[in-house]
Amino acid sequence: MSEGDKTLIQILQENQPIDLLQYINYVSASQAGAIATFSGTTRDTFEGKTVVELRYEAYVPMAIRCLQSICSSARSTWNLHSIAVAHRLGPVPVGETSVFIAVSAVHRADALDACKFVIDELKASVPIWKKEVYSSGEVWKENSEFLQRKLGGGCCCERNVKVDDGVG
Repeated sequence: MSEGDKTLIQILQENQPIDLLQYINYVSASQAGAIATFSGTTRDTFEGKTVVELRYEAYVPMAIRCLQSICSSARSTWNLHSIAVAHRLGPVPVGETSVFIAVSAVHRADALDACKFVIDELKASVPIWKKEVYSSGEVWKENSEFLQRKLGGGCCCERNVKVDDGVG
């Protein structure tokens, strides 16, 4: 099986819930002794405000390319069998999953470390934007991982992109 055959990346359109079992089944294999997962769900409060839902938008072609790059980086660092990543777009009500990652490996350390890497890199660099909708208003949010990356410079998806900042 080639690397492409062992990686599933899906950006789900509005009102398509994430079927967690589908992704766990995708990464399951007799040679994999560990499956690590991450499920990001909409919580009901943030900084004392009542959250109604999250809304996600994305530049899908670039998001998929970035996720492919992240998965390739994970494979080059850890001994992985399969990776599955799903992210919803549109409204995601309280209690529902907006992002799900499943990683399988022979050993748990590789699966756990790679799963954490994938979610951290996704939040830092993939062009998926989140709006938090409160009972009292709404606001576009920047992930702390994105802000840290922005201050530190660079992103997995910018390797081959030259940015003209107008200086020099």
